[in-house]
Amino acid sequence: MERKHAWVSFPHAKRSGRTGSGAERTRAAEEERRRVRLMIEITARAGAYRKGLEAAVRRLGPEEAAILADLERNGLQVPQLHDVLCGGHVLVDDPELYEAWRFDKVSRRRLSSHHRDMDKDRYPDIGMQGHVVREKLHGRTAQGTWVQLEKTPAAFGKRKLPGPNDLRHLVDYVVYLITRSNVGPWGLSRMTERRPMYLSPVLAVPTSLTPPVARSLTQALHRIEADDDVTAVSQDLAARFPPPDRAEPAGELGRALSGRGGRGLFGNSDVWVTETPAHSAVAVLDETSEPPAGALLPERGTP
Repeated sequence: MERKHAWVSFPHAKRSGRTGSGAERTRAAEEERRRVRLMIEITARAGAYRKGLEAAVRRLGPEEAAILADLERNGLQVPQLHDVLCGGHVLVDDPELYEAWRFDKVSRRRLSSHHRDMDKDRYPDIGMQGHVVREKLHGRTAQGTWVQLEKTPAAFGKRKLPGPNDLRHLVDYVVYLITRSNVGPWGLSRMTERRPMYLSPVLAVPTSLTPPVARSLTQALHRIEADDDVTAVSQDLAARFPPPDRAEPAGELGRALSGRGGRGLFGNSDVWVTETPAHSAVAVLDETSEPPAGALLPERGTP
């Protein structure tokens, strides 16, 4: 298939904000790379990775950033990014990503043993090398797209003799057999094809509860609220300022939040806040508490 440009020929380009003039695409691509770099730097604070990730992040390519950003748009959270970078097998409920991740200059056909039920002539597996993803491999599933990052690319195929990378890839396979973990570019992941990570833009499906379950849930929520009312503050204050009495507390559980409300990108990850103190505030705090000259102080013991 002929593709004109990596940023404008995506089937989901309009959805991802990769359309517009050349200057607009350049700004959008750089903003996407900056955002993905920040995501990786945050997850690197809590997770253990092989050495060299920080240096690789500084050389993050636009295609690599596009793939990781698409995963984030489909629900990937910062804690899950650790498994992705360590070779976790990811299923995305979006078949359009299969074509979106085929880049003109860097993508190539690959042979793999993943998802053998698919027609590989119609949907061949696609490989791509990068500084952060090392070797990205993706393909189609019946309902979406799968992707996995590998530590070592494998180039063997029809009428090709094995090379050094193929031998290293074989060593990674032996590690997989021993540890039952995928060998990714920056570590090991237990998210294998048999136990993959599943991403979907919309996973919440509203449903109604049966009357017995609804009554039991309401009673439990009332009990939790009553316990919280007397433990959050002192009992005398709790009695003086009772909270609003809600007849149906269960109604708030399924309430949808607007925008990126909810667990969001960071999920249950640890969040660090680093701030530089304002110079004016530092100056005020450093001032001595001595009264100015000539100030009259009340005598000791006077009201």
